[in-house]
Amino acid sequence: MSCPPARYLRIAAFVAAAFLALHHGVQSATVAEERLAPCMVCHGEGASSAEPNTPLLAGQPSFYAITQLFLFREGRRGSELMIAVAKGMTDDDLRNFSDLIGGLPPPSKRANLTDLSRMARGAALAQKHRCASCHGADYAGGKQVARLAHQREPYLTKALVEFRSGKRLGYTSAMNEALTGISPDALPDLAHYLANLPAPAP
Repeated sequence: MSCPPARYLRIAAFVAAAFLALHHGVQSATVAEERLAPCMVCHGEGASSAEPNTPLLAGQPSFYAITQLFLFREGRRGSELMIAVAKGMTDDDLRNFSDLIGGLPPPSKRANLTDLSRMARGAALAQKHRCASCHGADYAGGKQVARLAHQREPYLTKALVEFRSGKRLGYTSAMNEALTGISPDALPDLAHYLANLPAPAP
């Protein structure tokens, strides 16, 4: 995750306010938005950031979200900012935040031009390495598995490169192992395909 350092104090204030709301147990929509305020500082309104290397949280399964928050809390994911944000979270905090994230509508396909040759290469890679076997036929993820469909392309590329190199660790080593057979030069094509998947038929 990428967030300007100048926002650290603002995030800390939002986190404190969000925790107060969490522990008072108020269930209104307004308070729910307040709870997500610290996330939106970096992740954007509706958890759909426009920052290239900041992931879209919208549409991520709640089980996946709580797994990532747990990894951040335990210092097992490499983001100093997110580790600092998650460090003081209780188990109830993790559940509440992940449930709110899981309830957000998923991102839609962005109106951008796709490279057909890259799409074809990415689709072939996804099929060859059976990405859909874990992430679902529509790449919407589920349980502890991330939604990949329409995630930001620069972030996907960064995550794939880090998983392949072993710099990023998941809850298990499944992603590290799955990417060892893919050339580093091919990872951007895979990210391009996943970020620009055709919109599902109505």
